[in-house]
Amino acid sequence: MRLNEWFVPRVGSPRFRAAVGLLFLPYTGMVLAFTVIGAMLAELVHWDRVAALAGIYFLALGIGAHALDALGSRAIKPWGDVFSKRQLRLLALVSIATAYAIGLPYLLGPAPLLWWIAILEGFFLLAYNLEWFEGRFHTDGWFALSWGALPVLAGYVLQTNSISFAALLVAAAAGALSLVEITASRPYKALKRSTAGGSASGSDRVQMQQLEAILRFVSCAVILLGLGLAAWRWTA
Repeated sequence: MRLNEWFVPRVGSPRFRAAVGLLFLPYTGMVLAFTVIGAMLAELVHWDRVAALAGIYFLALGIGAHALDALGSRAIKPWGDVFSKRQLRLLALVSIATAYAIGLPYLLGPAPLLWWIAILEGFFLLAYNLEWFEGRFHTDGWFALSWGALPVLAGYVLQTNSISFAALLVAAAAGALSLVEITASRPYKALKRSTAGGSASGSDRVQMQQLEAILRFVSCAVILLGLGLAAWRWTA
């Protein structure tokens, strides 16, 4: 299990620590920050929509998608047998259904353009994490689109019910940052497993530490950028 990850609490029972780890909070925080960044591009910010979309992505991605990932992974199960398949299915179903229930009034009301993002995100949520179509959508590029670019566009569309060139550029930047994160994450996980088995060389350990630093700094920078832009708009 990945209980020795830097984003997992060092205290508490193994089940509690795994439950917190399941949320992948730094990476979930990046996605929430992307939605905020997109919203801050709007001329007029509706703060209730900012909070609603952050809640939607926390439920759908932070809980639902990661529960599906633990359920559908073909490789090593990240959290072992701490959660049963039934528990993971129930967790995913309730969190995703709640997320769409929160978003439905906005889809039917001020932001109907958000429908296409909601549909795409729902597809990627299932296809990426459950590795449908022989894992064809479980790639770095689709990851960057679904959890980098689209959250920025969702934040902007929910505010304006429109798309702008500026929003597309910022969405592309978010996708690039997500590529940095996932590109560092894959070798990091492999090295982490080899280190845990005691077979890693000194150079492997150094590389793992460097990759972990990249993950820490990228996630922290994106979250701080989102918070900083929100603070700027709130006090403007």
